[in-house]
Amino acid sequence: MDFVFSPPPVASLEVAGSNSRFPIRRVYCVGRNYADHAREMGAHEQADGREPPFFFCKPADAVLGGGDVPYPPATANLQHEVELVVALGPATATAGNEGADIPVSDALACVYGYTVGFDLTRRDVQARAKEKGHPWDMGKGFDASAPAGVLQPVAAIGHPERGNIWLKVNGELRQNGDLANMSWHVAEVIANLSTFVRLMPGDLIFTGTPAGVSTVVQGDVLEGGVSGVGELKIRLV
Repeated sequence: MDFVFSPPPVASLEVAGSNSRFPIRRVYCVGRNYADHAREMGAHEQADGREPPFFFCKPADAVLGGGDVPYPPATANLQHEVELVVALGPATATAGNEGADIPVSDALACVYGYTVGFDLTRRDVQARAKEKGHPWDMGKGFDASAPAGVLQPVAAIGHPERGNIWLKVNGELRQNGDLANMSWHVAEVIANLSTFVRLMPGDLIFTGTPAGVSTVVQGDVLEGGVSGVGELKIRLV
């Protein structure tokens, strides 16, 4: 097939114990998936304690590894959100109705592996968009807005259901939660998302963040991790 110019390289993640990389198709993110973070963002309590999940997207090429990450333009309030990231593998294409309407009982079979990610957010840009009822893509889906660590295959670590999820800024602990406190757990997130879009191998899902998000500035060093999954370290430059 001929193109009018060379296609961009495929976005990908390093895989632990492998020379092959994980190709990224789409990046989905779950909003307010920890009750304490939902409260700090001003959400109202639900009668059953669980706000229905909602989703937004980031571009695949917003994902990059650790190290130096550029501080984005057009914001004076960049904030961090540490998250467990789910990577979907080949089984996704045959689950449910070819990746759509996946039952909760089959959802974990779709997972290839897990890693740690930072959902960087232009909170001021997002807030202004919300006030006007506008989309807030530019608050979430900007360049380099989704740093992520080395992908750990399920075959090596299993499916983490509980464990510490944390983030430090310049050595100071800012976020400290537990995966067990997710409002919607991984299998439920996959099943619910698959009712809106057809999931496919290569899709990533950022599963939400605990309370403690705060503003960071150029020069700050962010370190975060999930017990049994790994750690990620970046420096804003």
